Amino acid sequence: MPSPASPSVEKLRRAIAGGVVGFFNDAATGQQPIKPSDDALCPPGGAAWKVHADLAGMMVGGVAALLWQMLHPRALAGVWDHSDFRRNMHGRLRNTARFIAVTTYGARDEAEAAIARVRRIHDHVHGTLPDGTPYDANDPRLLAFVHLAGSAMFLAGYRRFANPVMPLAERDAYWDEVAIIAEKLGADPVPRSEAEAEALSREFLPELRADERSRTIRDIILNAPPQRLRLFPVQRLLMRSATDLLPREVRRLHGLRGSGLATPAVGAATYSLASTLRWALAPRERSA
Repeated sequence: MPSPASPSVEKLRRAIAGGVVGFFNDAATGQQPIKPSDDALCPPGGAAWKVHADLAGMMVGGVAALLWQMLHPRALAGVWDHSDFRRNMHGRLRNTARFIAVTTYGARDEAEAAIARVRRIHDHVHGTLPDGTPYDANDPRLLAFVHLAGSAMFLAGYRRFANPVMPLAERDAYWDEVAIIAEKLGADPVPRSEAEAEALSREFLPELRADERSRTIRDIILNAPPQRLRLFPVQRLLMRSATDLLPREVRRLHGLRGSGLATPAVGAATYSLASTLRWALAPRERSA
């Protein structure tokens, strides 16, 4: 049986864990962490549970996903015209993280209620692009792109910072498990394997565009001040790691460069942060 941690180490662990819980759960509204359910949409203990439980991979992957999504003119328009993202980036990221948590781990009725809320919000998100092209957040193909970019970057974050040797069968299982969430949101087509996801990614590439609005959102994402000044170095590290995680074509469209020769150092630093977060959030046995 492992020896108990010293009081100072335990205090540090609790401080880190408390900060994470506080960031992802809005105390002002009484939010609490989602309790895992045996009746979840994604199979308990499956690939999606593993991928979405890795905090560092999800944080880096979430930022990368958002950067990728904002290159699609219709996805960008929905955020630009109907969201307070430019004033409340952290709030939007928190809401997205909570949606992922409840649809991955929560009881089926809770997950389906969350999906229904998102669909009701989407009912009001429509308009026209600057060139006059109409857009609608309920467009199945647009929902498919948003799902694709998000899932691809979550999986990439997990592979980079948690399990670099994740076998293809488990990666395919991840795509198959999260497909139910996309389908219930109304997405079509929905990939169910890595090969299908890669093919769909290539299909969407000609639809992506960079313009003044996408550059504005890009800069907000990458340069937003952290909620606490002491977190600035950590946030800068996560932003650099998110840029490195992006597919090369997406990074090029955004006019971003990877870390170059510093990429291994950035990756190692983020991997160290990921290990620290896993240590802080791991369940602790009670001493006898």
